Amino acid sequence: MIPMTTQQVGFAPVRGHYPDNSIRPLVTQTLLQTKRLLTRWARDYVTVTGAVVLPILFMVVLNIVLGNLAYVVTHDSGLYSIVPLIALGAAITGSTFVAIDLMRERSMGLLSRLWVLPVHRASGLISRILANAIRTLFTTLVMLGTGVVLGFRFRQGLVASLMWLCVPVILGIAIAAIVTTVALYTAQTVVVEGVELVQAIAIFFSTGLVPLDSYPGWIQPFVAHQPVSYAIAAMRGYAMGGPVLSPMIGMLLWTAGICAACAVPLAIGYRRASTH
Repeated sequence: MIPMTTQQVGFAPVRGHYPDNSIRPLVTQTLLQTKRLLTRWARDYVTVTGAVVLPILFMVVLNIVLGNLAYVVTHDSGLYSIVPLIALGAAITGSTFVAIDLMRERSMGLLSRLWVLPVHRASGLISRILANAIRTLFTTLVMLGTGVVLGFRFRQGLVASLMWLCVPVILGIAIAAIVTTVALYTAQTVVVEGVELVQAIAIFFSTGLVPLDSYPGWIQPFVAHQPVSYAIAAMRGYAMGGPVLSPMIGMLLWTAGICAACAVPLAIGYRRASTH
């Protein structure tokens, strides 16, 4: 009698060289999605106009209208306050357009489609943070170039100049965290635009346009210790000289606090927006 044997025939599961939650897929997929976002934003004329063209025009107008007044008050060029102010304003405006674009992708179902694909779960959110930081750096360079044409000059060397460029990028991460978190929990763009209005008020109620002593006494503590004033003071110090340690510490603490407060709601909101 010949013994009978059985053999299971099938396909062995195919495993990738790297698991889905490893670092390499996270890096490659984050860079790929970052490129996708930057390409999309660059082709959006509304975003380019609102985040780049309008701030340039606003800087020119402010320099014409308030340049001489700032010289009388500070005995130096008003560009050392106007250029940082507009660079931070461009970061706020651009973050709002980016948040509205996120809401558009959610309503189109793109976030849901990306969520079910074999990509790293964290790559979608990290790519938006990275893309926004690159966008902020680009707009800051454009604002700096415009300021140089108008007469803005660095006086503290190369290292201070590079630190000047980093300030809007760092604070821009906190600004983007606030706006993106709000965008993930609402379906109305008017809510996001309302957040932009509050941030714009922080821009104008800062030491960017007028010195702290020119404000009423009851509002001076708010103006002195809000993040935009810290950022402008640091950028002014890096450009023309002055204290930078205390303003940088204040700005970094504000950024860390905002990011820590938004981290959990941001992650939960992005997951909910991607799975519904």
